[in-house]
Amino acid sequence: MADQKIEVLIVGAGQAGIAMSEHLGTQGVPHLVVERDRVAERWRSWRWDSLVANGPAWHDRFPGLEFDTDPDAFATKEQVADYLCTYAEKIDAPIRTGVEVTSVRRNEGRPGFTVETSEGTIDARYVVAATGAFQKPVIPAVVPAHAGIHQIHSCSYHNPQQLPDGAVLIVGAGSSGVQIADELRAAGREVYLAVGPHDRPPRSYRGRDFCWWLGVLGKWDLASPPQGAEHVTIAVSGAHGGHTVDFRSLADDGITLLGRAGAYTDGVLQFAPDLRANIDAGDANYLSMLDEADAFVERTGIDLPEEPQARALGPDPDCVTNPILQLDLAAAGISSILWATGFAHDYGWLQVDAFDENGRPRHQRGVSSEPGVYFLGLPWLSRRGSSFIWGVWHDAKFLADQIAIQRGYLAAYQATSDSDTDDATPRADITEPQPVC
Repeated sequence: MADQKIEVLIVGAGQAGIAMSEHLGTQGVPHLVVERDRVAERWRSWRWDSLVANGPAWHDRFPGLEFDTDPDAFATKEQVADYLCTYAEKIDAPIRTGVEVTSVRRNEGRPGFTVETSEGTIDARYVVAATGAFQKPVIPAVVPAHAGIHQIHSCSYHNPQQLPDGAVLIVGAGSSGVQIADELRAAGREVYLAVGPHDRPPRSYRGRDFCWWLGVLGKWDLASPPQGAEHVTIAVSGAHGGHTVDFRSLADDGITLLGRAGAYTDGVLQFAPDLRANIDAGDANYLSMLDEADAFVERTGIDLPEEPQARALGPDPDCVTNPILQLDLAAAGISSILWATGFAHDYGWLQVDAFDENGRPRHQRGVSSEPGVYFLGLPWLSRRGSSFIWGVWHDAKFLADQIAIQRGYLAAYQATSDSDTDDATPRADITEPQPVC
């Protein structure tokens, strides 16, 4: 890897990096994918053991390969990782694993970037940051480490046996928080679940999965989230064959629901009085999607069975009508806090002018404000579906086209230039290794 040149360097060999490699390969663009771990490592080691995909196998995949499972099933995390490895091999993606990128800096006085890695230096004309959305786990600075409570992020949770005996408080009620809470309760744990604002779509309605409904209703292609909903979590689950998340049912199963977690003082954690409002807003989101689905059926005349029982909402549990606003963790027997609070970006290695004052990537559809740098795999990169396997494939095609356009301009310059410099000619490809899974 020492002192090599490549046209396009892709950083990250997850779903984004593999999709980018396919489209660059189709266009004959020399490129290399580097990955500090294994291919699709986040699916293997940053997920709990029983995790399944939130979309059915027929939907959440690349166009060129189906999952080796029932199309309506929800693939396990290992099946997803194996699928990505198989796809990388299918397209002969040039991937080097065990290579960590430590810095990317723009070259002075000539095109491209100098990339420092754990295996040497690479000179790249273009760089694609395909490290995705799950980069740095976020644990709010609420409960101090010296409080004597075992605290982990959801990406470090694998199974109930991993946690010390005692009750568990889960902060965050998106897909991860809800599914882990359900698993811990089924394992016999006392579980408290802090519920913030969320969307709660139906898993299926009138015989069709919600992924299908989002498609026919045009919601996958929304270019930006509704105002104020940029960071709202989605409570949806593919567990147990797929089911609609119902917080009332979770409470009936023995899970104590709480509002958003607040301040911590002397062993007592405060909770906002917003539990009912959050659940009501989730219900409204759920019912509005049923309304849109019913309107679609009426408008198109498509033959789908009615499902009036889907609108039946059970009575509010006691923890909603009489919310707990503060909790003495020791008195409640809580020995662990699991933070299902999402992730932050970590682009410390990308030392270019491509970020806003808050450190967020500055781009349009993945084309960075720093010429020659591209982002891929981020939520809402171009549309709602951008962070899904099928969505990132389409985003990668767009970015590959943009790189091809830029290469065309350079080729035109080369054809008219009197100088025949190394930097004016296409980069020679390096030896293309096979993916390691």
